Amino acid sequence: MSHQLKPLHDQVIVVTGASSGIGLTIACRAAAAGAAVVLAARNEVALDTICQGIRDRGGRCETVVADVGVLADVERIAEVAHEKFGGFDTWVNNAGVGAYATLEEMALEDHERLFRTNYWGVVHGSLVALKTLKQRGGALINMGSIASEMPQPLLSAYAASKHAVKGFTDCLRIELLHEDAPVEVTLIQPSAIDTPFGEHALNQMGEKSQIPAPLYAPELVADVVLHAAQHPTRNIVVGGVGRAMIAASRMAPALSDRLLATTLYRMLRKAGEPPRSTTRNLHKPGQDGQRHGDQGYQLRHSLYTSAMLRPGISFGILGGVAALAMALLSPPKRAHSRPMRASTWSTKRPALPR
Repeated sequence: MSHQLKPLHDQVIVVTGASSGIGLTIACRAAAAGAAVVLAARNEVALDTICQGIRDRGGRCETVVADVGVLADVERIAEVAHEKFGGFDTWVNNAGVGAYATLEEMALEDHERLFRTNYWGVVHGSLVALKTLKQRGGALINMGSIASEMPQPLLSAYAASKHAVKGFTDCLRIELLHEDAPVEVTLIQPSAIDTPFGEHALNQMGEKSQIPAPLYAPELVADVVLHAAQHPTRNIVVGGVGRAMIAASRMAPALSDRLLATTLYRMLRKAGEPPRSTTRNLHKPGQDGQRHGDQGYQLRHSLYTSAMLRPGISFGILGGVAALAMALLSPPKRAHSRPMRASTWSTKRPALPR
């Protein structure tokens, strides 16, 4: 059963990976809505600058320099939240790193470091957060990806880590349901988002990396996260384009594999442009403090995501899709069957997701 979650202005929210991109956007929007925020990342200078900006605007903020791959660091995040604010109501496991490389050419130490952040960071954060959330109730929100549901060559280790995050989160949710623990567990799965992910990631392609368009704004993901902090939400894909890509990979996996093998190798790089500077955040902090990447155009709204945040509309959409699928799969009526009246059919075509 669902448990009551507090409005944002009554919450204390912990955000890991809060020094750039989605995490930074979540933190700033939560603070602007009245929540107290505890920001965690490896970059102390960036955290101090961000926190001071939040305080200058009247917000409540504390920071913790932490590597989520180290359990003791994550335990320190919880300690600071208790020392400064008496605890927390929502914990967002957002910290993540990336690598553009094939699985064969990627060094094992890099592969292990990526999992240490992306997967073990979620495990550490979840287990530490539950010690508090199971006592006082609240929300545990883990950041997955559409890569949790489909392959992404050249971002292969990243995709594998996000598959692991989904498996961990889904199993943890069931265990907490069995206990009837007062914790809502949410998996957020963003589509391609306009963040500095490409600038920060390890790049072994020999050319500048990029995130395949279309890109959605990180503010869209932040709004979904803050919705889940207040309203029980099992999981949600952010962006209709990502939802469509997942559906395609499930409906026609072999064809999808061939398309990805052909297109994604081109879409993930800018031909002829050298890689960005050697700055990368796989093993150490990179240049932080930016919400957006350098690719320009972004989609700031998603009709699909907006619909999924409204249960009545989302059930209607899913019901309509199920009815259409049943109609297409049902055998044809016999000739003597009574024909359906024309007035019962709709002439409107369903809108494509955005």
